[in-house]
Amino acid sequence: MASRADNVASTLNLANFSKATELKNRIWFTLAALVVFRFLSFVPLPGIDPIKLQNFMDRNSGGILDFFNMFSGGALERYSLIALGVMPYITASIVVQLAASLHPSLAALKKEGESGRRKLNQYSRYGAVALALVQGYAALKNAATQGFAVDPGPLFYIAGLISLVGGTMFLLWLGEQITSRGIGNGTSLIIMAGIVAGMPTFAANLFEGGRTGSISGTTIALLLIILVAMVLFICFMERATRRLLIQYPKRATQRGMMQADRSHLPLKLNTSGVIPPIFASSLLLLPLTITQFAGNSLSTDSTMGSILVAVNNYLGHGKPAYMALYAAGIIFFSFFYTAVVFNPEETSENLKRNGGFIPGIRPGKNTATYLDYVLTRITVIGAAYLTIVCLFPEWIIAQTGVTASFFGGTSLLIVVNVTVDTITQIQSHLLAHQYGDLIKKAKLKGRMR
Repeated sequence: MASRADNVASTLNLANFSKATELKNRIWFTLAALVVFRFLSFVPLPGIDPIKLQNFMDRNSGGILDFFNMFSGGALERYSLIALGVMPYITASIVVQLAASLHPSLAALKKEGESGRRKLNQYSRYGAVALALVQGYAALKNAATQGFAVDPGPLFYIAGLISLVGGTMFLLWLGEQITSRGIGNGTSLIIMAGIVAGMPTFAANLFEGGRTGSISGTTIALLLIILVAMVLFICFMERATRRLLIQYPKRATQRGMMQADRSHLPLKLNTSGVIPPIFASSLLLLPLTITQFAGNSLSTDSTMGSILVAVNNYLGHGKPAYMALYAAGIIFFSFFYTAVVFNPEETSENLKRNGGFIPGIRPGKNTATYLDYVLTRITVIGAAYLTIVCLFPEWIIAQTGVTASFFGGTSLLIVVNVTVDTITQIQSHLLAHQYGDLIKKAKLKGRMR
């Protein structure tokens, strides 16, 4: 049965949006911040030769560089000030989350509520600075080794590290400003903006291929239909939850009646989010990247060179070995990360502490066992869903020969998830604005009486 909030949300329209001045200001601020992000992606680092850089990126396309370049919105292929993007912070936050589930002192911080969350977030920032220093030095060393650095001296490394670390931290600050003064999660919106920036290139290459005859019209129509179908499928699966009924003891009301409270514990079908595809694809792209970077120093006649070439051939996009290992990696990380972010024992203890229980299940250990049983079953469905969404585009790309990072399952998952969350927040602001109007009208009627 729909609640009052659902009924009010169903009546939201554009007229309410035009009256919500605060919401419009938040949306304009978000758009302005994303424009700043896109502008910075075109500001190059000092001491980089753009022609030699373009030749290097053309030679090394298809590896892990393309994967990280997708998240940076093309900033990595231009070696801009924000070439590292927000990936150091994402990696650091994942490591802190894993550590908070394994280390007792960090786990205690996690239970402290808002203050503990801020402390863990501060640790993630420190880790982001350290990772940005390491990754920035590696990027500058790569520029010097591959020959597209104009003068790879000490000044080049100092200026480059300051620029790269400063660019990453500025993006973190910009994301926090979007979260507090704009709409949606700022870091997620920055990642989504970088991925969506590749849409015009994908569409231009697709239709240019149709014009030149390299891609048939039937293939283009089929790709567009598959793209729309995948977006709808991801929207449906990401909103799917398993709702467990939670019942609380009867409490006396003001009228002296005994009333039992009921609520639901929603368990998302895909608890792990987009972490499994990111981890699995990063691991599988490492052999290809090593082969590309070591190609100049290792000959194919040597044992190591022949091994790298053989691994590269077996782990190419669309190959059976790549598809099988990709699916195994997604399934493994789905169960692993779900076990990290959701603790059945902790949830059962919280329910027991608040007097709640699942009907037919004893509080305590039996509830934890039941939650683990239900979570394992829905994680099987979630892992299968992630595997299908990520492997199907790989198979389509291998069959059609269309190379586009935007068409990948990971990028579609991020774009759809962030879009759905942003729309949900917009609806929440509209709902709050509509409730505010109702309260004002009720006060006005009370004064008139």
